[in-house]
Amino acid sequence: MESEMMVDEGEETRRAKKSSKSKKYAVFVDDNFHFMDESERYKLGEYDTCEEAVAVCKKIVDDFLTTGYKEGMSYKELYEGYTGFGEDPFIISDDKSCFFSAWDYAKKRSVELCGEER
Repeated sequence: MESEMMVDEGEETRRAKKSSKSKKYAVFVDDNFHFMDESERYKLGEYDTCEEAVAVCKKIVDDFLTTGYKEGMSYKELYEGYTGFGEDPFIISDDKSCFFSAWDYAKKRSVELCGEER
């Protein structure tokens, strides 16, 4: 009887490990300059939470925008620079609620950095 319990616990542990592995959040990065060219894609890494993966994606976009920002430029100029030449990170996971759009985030951040055009 005791050995049957151990088998059940082992099976439960294996299921839990399998379940936690499927919740990994992989960040891949495309190159906007080579739009739709998957040979330019690379895998940046795997993260345990959606929040970690999104933070990594935001940092990639923020790094490009803060480097490309020049005093007095319009948000459209900054955003177009990003969509033409920046890196486009995205998340792949079994967790369908975890989503990040680098282009949407870049647009929002461009407005924050440059202000809206009048």
